[in-house]
Amino acid sequence: MDHRFVGLLPPGAGGDDVLSLYRDAARPAPPDRPWVLANFVAGLDGSIALDGRVGSLTSAADQVVFTLLRELADVVLVGAGTVRAERYGPVSIDDAAREPRAERGQEPVPPVAVVTRSLQLDLSGQLFRDPDRRPIIITVERTDDAARRRVGEVADVLVAGETVVEPARALAALADRGMRLVTCEGGPSLITMLLGAGMLDELCLTLTPLVGGDPVRLVSDAPRLPLTRFDLASVVSGGRDELFLRYVSPRAEDGGA
Repeated sequence: MDHRFVGLLPPGAGGDDVLSLYRDAARPAPPDRPWVLANFVAGLDGSIALDGRVGSLTSAADQVVFTLLRELADVVLVGAGTVRAERYGPVSIDDAAREPRAERGQEPVPPVAVVTRSLQLDLSGQLFRDPDRRPIIITVERTDDAARRRVGEVADVLVAGETVVEPARALAALADRGMRLVTCEGGPSLITMLLGAGMLDELCLTLTPLVGGDPVRLVSDAPRLPLTRFDLASVVSGGRDELFLRYVSPRAEDGGA
């Protein structure tokens, strides 16, 4: 389907296959954790949701990029609040995308990894219904033992901190499972945690020409993050006046992530 994707930066990059700017980007994973990519859509006023969900901000063109970034991932990382709001299910990958995944040594479909301190999850929800596609739950030591056992019946549970999830431990645990590319889909608390730890390597941001969404930004208001610069790697236009921006951390590009 033609979504009028046009590469704007770098000039001429991607040629006829503009999405190769995403597909073929270098993403060298650090030795102790995966490369972490975050994917968001935002309105011109910075809003990332309407009535608690992203649906009204996204579009057919945005969904093409969203799907591609899932197809590239070893795991899709998301916060529990986003799972509840967006009613997450397992990732779906079509047959055409599975062959290149196999060539890259990846599993046919990336699992969903959910970050939660409380374990307040709807275990009857779609995400937990397929025993062959168990999600990963990343939580903390101080959780209710009975709740952890219940979650463990339908998901793989990883502990990555005593009272708060520690990004370094969480990502190291995913790396131990052979996962080298994380696609993170939010929400703000999780992105803030990754940014605060200096562990967000890439931000793929769809800027949509809409205003009037919820007063919710890409990051949380607290804790306040230090001012950090990212490098603009590519700009693509597409859909109905949308801009698809890809930013990369200079630290990651230098191999110092």
